[in-house]
Amino acid sequence: MALLEENVETQVIALTKKALAAGEEWTEVMRREIAEAKRDWVNANRFFETAAGQDQIDYAIYAIISAEKRYEMLLRAAKSRKIKWPEWVIME
Repeated sequence: MALLEENVETQVIALTKKALAAGEEWTEVMRREIAEAKRDWVNANRFFETAAGQDQIDYAIYAIISAEKRYEMLLRAAKSRKIKWPEWVIME
């Protein structure tokens, strides 16, 4: 569990640096990252549904797992900040 918490903290630091470098709010960068991760997860599931052959199926499974893990990690990172999120975050 400590490794998982360390990875979340590393992700929070990386996103904070990205936001500062771009001159953006951290919450806006996080919102975009979460939306992108969710979109990647949905697309990976769609690819799995149309995969033909063992190689494509194996790749699709890997893509689903990695996209899901990234999405979950970003959600944990966002929750770890313990800030009040704007309503648009809750609605998605």
